[in-house]
Amino acid sequence: MRIGVDAMGGDFGPAEAVPGAVAACRDFHLAITLFGDRDLLDPQLEQAQASGLDIQVVHAPTWVSADEGPVQALKKKPDSSIVCGMQALKDGTVDAFISAGNTGVLVSGSMLLVGMMPGLRRPGLVALLPTLKRRPLVLVDAGASVDPKPEQLVDYAVVGSIYAEEILKRTNPTVGLINIGAEPGKGNELSRQAHQLLQAAPVHFIGNIEAREMLSGDVDVVVADGFVGNVILKLAEGMGMGLFGLMAAEMRKSTWSRLGGMMLRSRLLGLRAMMDYSEYGGAPLFGPRQPVIKCHGASHQDAFKNGARLAAEFVRLDVVGRVQSRLQEVAHGE
Repeated sequence: MRIGVDAMGGDFGPAEAVPGAVAACRDFHLAITLFGDRDLLDPQLEQAQASGLDIQVVHAPTWVSADEGPVQALKKKPDSSIVCGMQALKDGTVDAFISAGNTGVLVSGSMLLVGMMPGLRRPGLVALLPTLKRRPLVLVDAGASVDPKPEQLVDYAVVGSIYAEEILKRTNPTVGLINIGAEPGKGNELSRQAHQLLQAAPVHFIGNIEAREMLSGDVDVVVADGFVGNVILKLAEGMGMGLFGLMAAEMRKSTWSRLGGMMLRSRLLGLRAMMDYSEYGGAPLFGPRQPVIKCHGASHQDAFKNGARLAAEFVRLDVVGRVQSRLQEVAHGE
């Protein structure tokens, strides 16, 4: 298996993507293809001591910035790292692709270049969020489509349910629709229409849930439009890391608090890892026919390393194939 990495995407570009890819190659025994400007990648590879590792470089001299429009970028920058990577995924020269770059380009490129699974209208980002029950919650969509149709939310519910059942081994996973209240008539027009459609969908729909209920772990899958889902994801990241910052500051205030902190260090580090997006690697983009992983825009090398690991797991477990097979079963009422 060979994992493609967009080495130019994200806030830090090759400085973090390359050492992360090298670490993934070394620690997880992966074959890696880096897409990016060779003049920028080669010095980073030398610094990371990548000699002898199975790492290839595909020269992609341009890159797409975070504020560029998807369609324009796909047309005007076919030699960009993200477009070259998705073209390689389509051609089969890589088995999965990860990027911390422009989400809109990744979504549009997945649809236009890689191609969509039959039965899905648009891709959706699947994010795993920690819960009090210490088992992750599946959030769909985490930012791929900010203005979806109600039918797309049904697609997200089906995909999230299949993912929870097939990969997380949840039996008859529960699905909730994020809303400002539990009553069916709450929310905007999108929420009300989606609620009606979800009642007839082939999932274990339990109705509307409020954001504060997500942390309990009583629901397996939460469905949201991409705008709301991304806000929830970013708020969870900020709240989690901010809380640990406050705790660390409190523990430094006295000798006794420092001693207490030392005694709890291992447990606190475990909790911190649960809240750290870099530990998850990225969010799978469901919809494309091949595995695509969207890493956080502010990803450092640990996130790229774990993103490559996640992509490799998707290939090994044939996650896309399993989801596609289940989608066909659902479509035929099996």
